[in-house]
Amino acid sequence: MSIAQPAVTPIPSFRARVLTHPLLRIVLGVAAVMLPISLTLALIHAVVPQPLRVVWPMPLAALLSFLSYRLFATRVEKRLPSELALPGAALEVGAGVVAGAALGLKVAVILAVMGAFVITGSSTGWDALLKCLPEQIMVATFEELIFRAVLFRIVDQRWGTRVALAVSFVLFALAHLPNDNISALAVLDTAVVSLALCAAYMMTGRVWLPIGIHFGWNFLYDGVFAVPLSGHAARGWLQVSLPGPEWLTGGAYGVEASVLTLLVWGIATVLMLKRAQPHHLA
Repeated sequence: MSIAQPAVTPIPSFRARVLTHPLLRIVLGVAAVMLPISLTLALIHAVVPQPLRVVWPMPLAALLSFLSYRLFATRVEKRLPSELALPGAALEVGAGVVAGAALGLKVAVILAVMGAFVITGSSTGWDALLKCLPEQIMVATFEELIFRAVLFRIVDQRWGTRVALAVSFVLFALAHLPNDNISALAVLDTAVVSLALCAAYMMTGRVWLPIGIHFGWNFLYDGVFAVPLSGHAARGWLQVSLPGPEWLTGGAYGVEASVLTLLVWGIATVLMLKRAQPHHLA
């Protein structure tokens, strides 16, 4: 006769059960990404004179955002964040930058052939090419951490990939609604871009490739070409005129409101999702 006692599974504490709820983890994850950026930039603006606030504040804020997200993963989620693993990160970022810029150049070249993208001159100095660099590093960092590392990852784990793609499709577009001159076509373009960035995340399980793609596209149209980017004023190196109907050129919102952008990114999204699926299920 055995006298062994049956194993008793410990019941998680109320605090542990609350912290593992996916919706709360999303809220805490978003806060972990955004608070370091908001607080760092506000503090620097308050205590550092304007002449000394050149280049470094935004990359610093992005770095602190990474560190805060890592702290969230280790302390709240009780895991090492493999999505931030460093081996191979530089290669993935570089490949992403090339891919994002290549997609942007495809749109620009096709528009140019149609007479709807005309380079009219250039700025006098290289500073016009580089002045947006710190901001675009920060933007690509925090948006991909929020929408891929936090939102897509957690929803995917809890409710599956299709739901995660749908949620990312909707929320990434909604996040851009406050931008100036936004249109229905711009909203759709932005939502499709989100699917491509999710596919990039699925392909590697890490944030570096989508960060690179995001940065490559943004820097091309904010640093190289002086074209409105997501409704923000143009400020790049090569001055560009966009003659033609708004549905083709994107008008005051920029090429992210162009039907051609929808076509180019739509094809890229389908191809990337097909490539991502076996990696994601492996």
